[in-house]
Order: sequence, then structure tokens, then C-alpha cells
Amino acid sequence: MENQPVLVQQMKKKDWSCVKEIYRQGIETGNATFDTEPPSWEEWDNGHLEGCRLVACYGEQVIGWAALSQSAHKEAYRGVAEVSIYVSTNSSGKGVGSLLLKEIIKASEEEGLWTLQALIFPENTASMSLHIRNGFEIVGTRKRVGKLNNKWRDVVLLERRSSIVGVD
Repeated sequence: MENQPVLVQQMKKKDWSCVKEIYRQGIETGNATFDTEPPSWEEWDNGHLEGCRLVACYGEQVIGWAALSQSAHKEAYRGVAEVSIYVSTNSSGKGVGSLLLKEIIKASEEEGLWTLQALIFPENTASMSLHIRNGFEIVGTRKRVGKLNNKWRDVVLLERRSSIVGVD
């Protein structure tokens, strides 16, 4: 990115149209999600933790986003969340994903979360590398866990355990 820094800030509802468009771009790759269309604002809002929603901005333009969703609703899992991270097609490969992931890790720890998990299609090698570079470890592969466009897909489960939260 040239001339000005990429800034990461808390997502606001006004950012939704850009977030939704970036999500749509991810869907179009066929290797980002099982979703085939972006959710409504209400669905997305209900599914993501309020304190852990970030956007990366270059000037006034949202070029990426990261958010966390509760992975399970049992009390024992209250400190475990799933990471979603998406970067616009035009900003891919420029360090935006790394910046967002570092910041969402920091936000997660501020919210008291001790484990982050990511479910990534094995074909999404850029996302796999990004997560591994940022302290995630491969737990295993869930084989043929779901269908996308009538094709069974595997997902790799990765997780990152905080070194400062939940260490007792």
C-alpha cells in the first residue's frame, strides 16, 4: 500500500456494505466459505462477537475485515471463538490479512478468549500460510464435512492458544 498506512479499526454498521462486498468476493473464489451468498446484516450481526469485529481501511475505503464468532455455546467453551478474515481482491497479497489477523488476536485476548480456531479449505493455501505464520497450528482435517456446489469439501481445523489468557 502506498502513500498512507492501512488502519485497522472497530467495524461499525456503516461498514457493512463494504464488508458484505468483500465477503462476496471471497465467496466467488470458491475456496473461502461454504456460503454461496453473503448473509443479511441481521444474520451477520447475530453471528459475530460485538467486541471482535475489525475493518482494515486504506483512506476511506474498507479493504478487509476480520471478526470472531462463538464456536460453541457451552459455558466451558466461552473462551473459544472462530476467526473469519477476508481481504478485498484488489488488496490481496499486500499484508492486509496479516495486519488484521494480528489485531483480531489482540482483540480476542482483550475480550478474554483463550483459543481461536479457523476452518480453512485446504486449497486456500494463502489463508493456511497466514494463520500458521501467526501462531495457529493444524489440529487435523475434517474430511468431506460439507458440500459446496454439489461437491464434498474437506476443511482443515487450525487453532491458536493464547499465551496470556487462560493460562492458569
